[in-house]
Amino acid sequence: MSFSIALSGLTAAQNLLSVTGNNIANANSTGFKESRSEFADMYASTFANITATTPGMGVRIANDAQQFRQGTLDSTGNTLDLGINGEGFFVLGQSLDNTQAQLYSRNGTFHANQDGYVVNNDNQPLLLHTANGDTAAAGFSSSLQALRLDTTQSAPQATTTVNESVNLNSNSKTPVDANGATLAFNANDATTYNWSNAITTYDSLGDSHLVTNYFVKDLNTAGQWNMYSAIDGTVLSTTSTPLAFDSNGNLTNVNGAASTTLALPEYTIPDSNAAALNITLDLAKSTQLSGSSRVLGVTQDGLPVGNLSGVSIDKTGIVSANYSNGATKTLGQVALARFQNVQGLQKIGDTEWTQTINSGPAIIGEAGTSGFGAVNSGSLEQSNVDIAQQLIKLIVAQQSYQANAQSITTENQAIDSVLNIR
Repeated sequence: MSFSIALSGLTAAQNLLSVTGNNIANANSTGFKESRSEFADMYASTFANITATTPGMGVRIANDAQQFRQGTLDSTGNTLDLGINGEGFFVLGQSLDNTQAQLYSRNGTFHANQDGYVVNNDNQPLLLHTANGDTAAAGFSSSLQALRLDTTQSAPQATTTVNESVNLNSNSKTPVDANGATLAFNANDATTYNWSNAITTYDSLGDSHLVTNYFVKDLNTAGQWNMYSAIDGTVLSTTSTPLAFDSNGNLTNVNGAASTTLALPEYTIPDSNAAALNITLDLAKSTQLSGSSRVLGVTQDGLPVGNLSGVSIDKTGIVSANYSNGATKTLGQVALARFQNVQGLQKIGDTEWTQTINSGPAIIGEAGTSGFGAVNSGSLEQSNVDIAQQLIKLIVAQQSYQANAQSITTENQAIDSVLNIR
């Protein structure tokens, strides 16, 4: 009996050595979770027959329990490297052809393959909720699909609105001729206007067009300026648009209306099948104050054709494609999974797990919501193995192994003594 007890101790010590050695071997494995050997004592008798003097039968291996505590997040600078800070697992498809069979991992080492799919080193795709539109506000689908980067060009967008705020120098003098009359405006003659500025806009094909506004201080009306507009050098109207400013220098009236907006005349683009340009100019926050005439701020809503320039992933897992023209497009939201009993997950290697009856079904959700951690782009979760702690366990396991081996030696000596009685 003592031999079997000591042998069970040797088996337990060997298991502890193996588990500890595996932890140490995977100290640098991304997303690895260390395991812990758990043991329980054994008795030969039934519960009713166990007394204070009933000896045990040794030890058994109760479980190799995984420890799912958080690992350190290390910055990598690679956008597609993802780390989870908190609860949850990335959801992976078993393959690009079989995304219904799902695996779960904390290893966020991803890259784009030759077809634009975001996969791990085993070519298993990262799954996400696809976007219902081009923005996150449109929501996301409930089904999961493989994340694929959209490498198509971003469509151009024709300019419809230009927001421009300027300051016109209140000390400017009206351009006049020798007789003191206002000079006739000529876009090609800078002496006929006080100041001008140009804004780049775009047509429906993504081609750029220069909208230039020319400002002439009115000779007869205080606080009034006259504006002419041109596109690509073509003056849209020979009739000026009056701009009125109050005594504080704030723009109060455009073209006789208490407004700051003006619809420019439609401009048909020569030698192009692009749609005609219809642009509304908004001069809100424009002023007439002392100091140089200058642009205070300008924006326009048109876009040229854009190429994919990068990808961004926020802490909620929303994936956005960024284009060279400044446009962004929401591709989807990275799916996370959690389980009622993570200890019930089945280890399958490559720092991946599959669900089992014991783990319960996967609960799919989004990062940052209840029960799920945040996704950190440009970071990887390191192994949660504490090397110093594992080295101590090695010493304990070695001592246990030696002690159980000594028990066998002692038992053998006792038996030899009995056999040698004369």
